[in-house]
Amino acid sequence: MQHRPYNDMADKNDSSDDHEFDLFRAEMRDAERLHHDRLLHTKQKPEVKVGKYFTSSAQTRSEHFSDMFSPETVGNEEYLEYRGPGIQHRVFSKLRTGKVHIEAELDLHGMTLAHAEPTLSQFLEQCQQQGIRCVRVIHGKGWGSKNNKPVLKSKLNHWLRESNSVLAFCSATITDGGTGALYVLLKRTHGSSKEMA
Repeated sequence: MQHRPYNDMADKNDSSDDHEFDLFRAEMRDAERLHHDRLLHTKQKPEVKVGKYFTSSAQTRSEHFSDMFSPETVGNEEYLEYRGPGIQHRVFSKLRTGKVHIEAELDLHGMTLAHAEPTLSQFLEQCQQQGIRCVRVIHGKGWGSKNNKPVLKSKLNHWLRESNSVLAFCSATITDGGTGALYVLLKRTHGSSKEMA
């Protein structure tokens, strides 16, 4: 008859494991059991990214943008800028260099024109209602569009120029999206003459 040698170290390890398990159970005593045994992955639909002041549920809009003609197509990497009448050089210079406080943001990148137009109109209206002065609008560079043409960027260049809400705009700095985004300066609605800080 063979005798198994007594393994003192094995018993100590078992004792240590039991102690660790008891500690773990004590720590987890208030945990609630999950009632499913697999991880569910759900694909969320892309949403418009807007500032914290806004929702995308409003149905009314104050202006429609004209589609009477196709605007001139701009380049994917082309720098855009528009300076309305009366905008001081100092103010426009701060806008161009990104030395402005962005109070809200709208991401139109990847949207169809049919969706982008009312979304932009609604966003500008909500900004004015909240007294928002400067926003960033992301449009992308159009590399994924048909023939790599920046259709949305070209339309936005046209739409913003004809908007009654917009005083000026220009392509963002590299850190804020470069030629794939715009800084937009909006009119104040309450008669304030205060310039951009």
